[in-house]
Amino acid sequence: MGIPLKQYSNLLSDYLKPQQGRVIKLAIALFSSIALQILNPQLLGYFIDTVTEGGTTKTLITIASVFIGVAVLNQILTILTTYLSETVAWTATNALCVDLAEHCLKLDLVHHKSRTPGEWVERIDGDVVALSRFFSQLVIHVLGNGILLLGILIILFIKDWRAGLSLSLFSCFALLILLRVQRFAVIPWTRYRQKSAEFFGFIGEQIVGREDLRANGAVNYVMRRFYQTLQSWLPIYHQARFASTLLWTGSVGLFTIGNAIALALAAYLWNRQAITIGTAYLIFYYTNLLSQPIERIREELEQLQQVEASIYRIQELFQMRSCLEDRGKISLPSTALSVIFENVWFSYEKSLDKGQKTDNQGQCTLQNISFNLTPGQTLGLLGHTGSGKTTLARLLLRFYDVRRGLICLGDVAIDQIPISELRQRVGIVTQDVQLFQASIRDNLTFFNSTISDREILSTLELLGLTDWLRSRSGAFGSSLNQGLDTILNSDSSGLSAGQAQLLAFARVFLKNPGLVILDEASSRLDPTTEMLIERAIDRLIKHRTAIVIAHRLKTIQRADQILILDRGEIVEFGDRSILAQNPHSRFFSLLKLASTEFSS
Repeated sequence: MGIPLKQYSNLLSDYLKPQQGRVIKLAIALFSSIALQILNPQLLGYFIDTVTEGGTTKTLITIASVFIGVAVLNQILTILTTYLSETVAWTATNALCVDLAEHCLKLDLVHHKSRTPGEWVERIDGDVVALSRFFSQLVIHVLGNGILLLGILIILFIKDWRAGLSLSLFSCFALLILLRVQRFAVIPWTRYRQKSAEFFGFIGEQIVGREDLRANGAVNYVMRRFYQTLQSWLPIYHQARFASTLLWTGSVGLFTIGNAIALALAAYLWNRQAITIGTAYLIFYYTNLLSQPIERIREELEQLQQVEASIYRIQELFQMRSCLEDRGKISLPSTALSVIFENVWFSYEKSLDKGQKTDNQGQCTLQNISFNLTPGQTLGLLGHTGSGKTTLARLLLRFYDVRRGLICLGDVAIDQIPISELRQRVGIVTQDVQLFQASIRDNLTFFNSTISDREILSTLELLGLTDWLRSRSGAFGSSLNQGLDTILNSDSSGLSAGQAQLLAFARVFLKNPGLVILDEASSRLDPTTEMLIERAIDRLIKHRTAIVIAHRLKTIQRADQILILDRGEIVEFGDRSILAQNPHSRFFSLLKLASTEFSS
């Protein structure tokens, strides 16, 4: 599963190049600190030799002062390096998070349905956080410590070629061992990151459904699954940590061997009077100093195990591509849109590719759907649960592409319309309204700052909602102007279903779409609020094409056309008034049944 070096360099180039000046400052500070680390031991060795040779006190004080000054300067450079590296990491990881989030938002529903929200959060945030050291320290510190290691070995060669050769061979051996051990840890850390994503996905699911879980007494079941997930996670974590422990154990053992070699070599050379006592000290000191770059490289390699796993998963995420090709260049008219379905087949199963025929029609959610809705007309869409009504709405928004057939809006095939424009010209209101933790203004405009407060207030007034919203002072503030700045919670806390639904209607109205889809929009409302919603619907669909999906026949009395689905097929389509008077029509039977139930 090794990742080519090119992918590392590309990732660094993409997110460090915009910070080129800061990275250069970081490199200068780091390399200056390395130079001082190599210089300081030289002062200690010179100090020792000066003492043994009977040097003057003034000389010793000068050497000590320079040593202290260099040490202080080195600490300042260390602080500067830490500050710059953390800033570089923060900026790079934030930019990567933004790119990942934007990429995921562009993926189609096939990808989003295959993963839980918690897993997406872990993939976008968790994996990126693991890369913070990669951007700020990994490459620069590995390079810096490599230069420190090389500088120490050069100094040792200058002092005595035997010391330089011996410790060079030891350093190469140590790094080779650590690199060999590091390779075995990549796969366990990849499994750990994947298990982490699954765990957070599980947690996210349970938090979203906490009310249903408590109400139905399923808390114990959830806790059991929670413990089972943790138990399955623990062995994977142990495997990953064990691989990392091998690196730590190897480095400790290697450093012990290195110290023994340095002591023996220094004693041998000093006994043969090949070096001074100061140089003997330097050999031992530099050997100890060798442990620092080797240890840091070892730590970075340990981080590389997790980083490589995260980079692999991030690259995998970036390689995901939406099944929807956004190549459309034809704009839609600004008026009400016509809707045409011609022999449309659709299945959520990936095996049924576009244009592929199937003998098993049961695999298809929609089968051979054809109808024509002229601009300004309202279509009442009926059918049992699972008959394909919501799927039809999703196809109009192009959340999925049809497998066979053609869908046209405003006489333009929807795959020839830019997706952003298509979804701007088609507005949908469902029974489940998604609110954001933002102000009422932002919830109404979808964070579009170009829509003025005056336009928002005008829309609310047009829909007949101003007085109703003002009367809810507890939720929206003492006046509407103040209420627009009120922050709503994403879980609709403090809002009734009716209040949330009213916001959804105003939200769609502000889009000024040419086609409005109402998917069971008033099925969960009380009669009083439903009457208000009905008036809002009348104004919303005026001069617009509309598709009203409903179980209750009362909600489609304004429809011009009726379309009834059953198991993904059209069983009836026609003018509402004609079907209502035809005793042989399915719609007539439904009206009669509804009338009987109401009277009883």
